[in-house]
Amino acid sequence: MKDILLIAVFALAGAAGAGLAGAVVLRLVRHRSVAVSLTVVAAVTVTAMLAGTLAVAQAMFLSAHDLWVVTVVIAMAALVSLGTALVLGRWVVTRSRALARAARDFGDGGSFSAPDGAATAELAALTRELAATSAKLDASRLRERSLEASRRELVAWISHDLRTPLAGLRAMAEALEDGMAADPARYHRQIRTEVERLTGMVTDLFELSRIHAGALTLSTSRLSVYDLVGDALSGADPLARANGVRLVGETVEAVPVEVDGKEMTRVLANLLVNAIRHTPVDGTVAVAAERRDDAVVLSVTDGCGGIPAEDLPRVFDTGWRGTEARTPPTGSGDAPPAGAGLGLAIVRGIVEAHAGSARVRNVPGGCRFEVTLPAAAG
Repeated sequence: MKDILLIAVFALAGAAGAGLAGAVVLRLVRHRSVAVSLTVVAAVTVTAMLAGTLAVAQAMFLSAHDLWVVTVVIAMAALVSLGTALVLGRWVVTRSRALARAARDFGDGGSFSAPDGAATAELAALTRELAATSAKLDASRLRERSLEASRRELVAWISHDLRTPLAGLRAMAEALEDGMAADPARYHRQIRTEVERLTGMVTDLFELSRIHAGALTLSTSRLSVYDLVGDALSGADPLARANGVRLVGETVEAVPVEVDGKEMTRVLANLLVNAIRHTPVDGTVAVAAERRDDAVVLSVTDGCGGIPAEDLPRVFDTGWRGTEARTPPTGSGDAPPAGAGLGLAIVRGIVEAHAGSARVRNVPGGCRFEVTLPAAAG
């Protein structure tokens, strides 16, 4: 037992020396290829075995012949180990370089394509993560292009919508200044109308910027959907009468919700104004509210004639205003004043801030906008 313990001590001392030397070498080559590290590990393993054997041989006074035999055996093992390490290192390096090239391609704006061939578990996991990241980047690029297109459209439409009333205001101001206005009171009323329109556009832009910046602060309280719909109908009634449109409150359940009353009133007002402006004279705009499972669904149905299927996914995008065919003629022959395409984008932003969702679908004779909100607990 004592001899075995002594052999173990000498073998451990010799192997430890080789191991420390190998650790130093690994630290020096830590920035080199993994093939170099694998070769060093294989060399350390064999060297540790040889050092331990030599230490034991010297302590046990083995014959020169026996020591030579052991050394030859270890040398052969070293050759095989080093060869295996080099082959493995070369394979790992080749696979890593192929993976790096694939990653570089999708980093430059392309899509990730996994290299062919087998891989270690770690490299395979890295490949899957890169593929998932590539898919997310592709989706992000598509969203970015869509948002950029929406921004360009919004800037173009806002510029046009601002230019028109500003030109009118300037013409009316010059006519009043030169004393050329036949009915100054009418000009003053028209100037006030245009100013209110511009104020509404600026207010919408400010509200949308708060939503996009995540700066929309909600002051929620427990309210009844019945009261929200009633207030919205009362506020939209003058516009409906002016456009010859009937407002109808269909089934409206008194379901409680936890919402910001001011913001949710704005949502319903935007939906009603949008519906009234796109419904022809003698048409009907219907409002309904019902509970479905743990949610409350508010709906506004108009008589616009429907929205083309290809436009449905874009209805809530910033700046979207649909087609000219969707704007019906009014009784006076003048088109209703178009907004800047911000109302429905604001609707979606406010509803999503309430952990809800907004959608639209075509129904016979028109379309239905639905807002889904979580029902209040209890």
